[in-house]
Amino acid sequence: MKKLLTASLVLFFGMLAYAQSPIGTWKTIDDKTGKEKSHVKIYETKSGKLQGDVVKILTPGKENAKCTECDGDNKNKAIKGMTIIWGLDKDGKEWTSGHIIDPNSGKQYKCSMKLKDDNTLEVRGYLGVSLLGRTQTWTRVD
Repeated sequence: MKKLLTASLVLFFGMLAYAQSPIGTWKTIDDKTGKEKSHVKIYETKSGKLQGDVVKILTPGKENAKCTECDGDNKNKAIKGMTIIWGLDKDGKEWTSGHIIDPNSGKQYKCSMKLKDDNTLEVRGYLGVSLLGRTQTWTRVD
């Protein structure tokens, strides 16, 4: 009975930790148009930083789009499968010091994110200081 109780407590607290984490798949919403754009899977790397990859394109006709405006290794790379968020560190209730790329423009920005609630993630891309940027609200898919 003691083992069952211990296992139940471990499972319960594990679920709480997951619920308070951005790890999972998120539906991106364009902050200008309000339309759904993609699903991004956020996960923790071996170095303990958060990273996000596009796993599904939701815009009809753009499912096989390439990042024609990107530089370097991402130039003409398929957007589906592309890492668009990387290097985020936990800082209290936020994840900061990362980067995000807009595959439509090819532009790279500094990035931070925070959970508004268990199913709502605020992702901020900015140049230089956080005041010079914009925030998108993403919703949890799983």
